[in-house]
Amino acid sequence: MKIELKALSETDDRDIFEMIHEIGLGENGFTTNFPEHDFDQFKASLPRLVEISAGINLPEGYVPQTIYWMYIDDYPVAYGKLRHRLNERLAEYGGHIGYIVRPSERGKGYGKLFLSELLKKAKDLGIEKLLLTCDEENIKSRKVIWN
Repeated sequence: MKIELKALSETDDRDIFEMIHEIGLGENGFTTNFPEHDFDQFKASLPRLVEISAGINLPEGYVPQTIYWMYIDDYPVAYGKLRHRLNERLAEYGGHIGYIVRPSERGKGYGKLFLSELLKKAKDLGIEKLLLTCDEENIKSRKVIWN
């Protein structure tokens, strides 16, 4: 099995859009940043998200965050957000990492694998203390976090 994490880029294409469309608006406290029903709007949103990753022109209350796609055997199965630092609001709700596995790929251990890979990326950014949160009723995420 080939595992690859790729940071969001302006060249992301239809395979990512199709995953975003399948995921929809998100669930269990995770919300997507993308127009999920229009490919052209999706493509138009990418440059701004690249800026946010670099900390450029952040709106008030925002922190830099990088969006990563997880590919298994060259197929996108999940996406996640890694916040480079926290503000007061994120320290209470949100934390450093959020991720979601596309519905058709759930139950295969990708959540645990993705979290492990995102923790490596956080270490590369120099994040020494990392906060992970999830909704209390999100049993599957709780199991991934505590295992």
